[in-house]
Amino acid sequence: MLSILKYLLKNQAVLVSRQLQRTLSSQTDGETRIAHILKEKFPSATSLKVVDISGGCGAMYEVHIESNAFKGKRTVQQHQLVNQALKEEIQGMHGLRIFTDVPRE
Repeated sequence: MLSILKYLLKNQAVLVSRQLQRTLSSQTDGETRIAHILKEKFPSATSLKVVDISGGCGAMYEVHIESNAFKGKRTVQQHQLVNQALKEEIQGMHGLRIFTDVPRE
């Protein structure tokens, strides 16, 4: 029983270490590519964050973007704009989480 507990603790420590390394490291190529596309499409964005939530393999991303381009649009319309901007990239993804907002004035 003690050896199983040691094994689990060791594997948990490795997982936490990998997550910390990922947090401290620079963006993945996919994150950089998606951020570049969104910066071009939404040049007035006041905030943009792209995170590979698939562990770095590029299968799933989370996008947080704040732009005046979303002003007066419903959430679904805002998300459609982001989906349209990333149309080519989305084809190779498993999933995409989108969070949009309008900057506070």
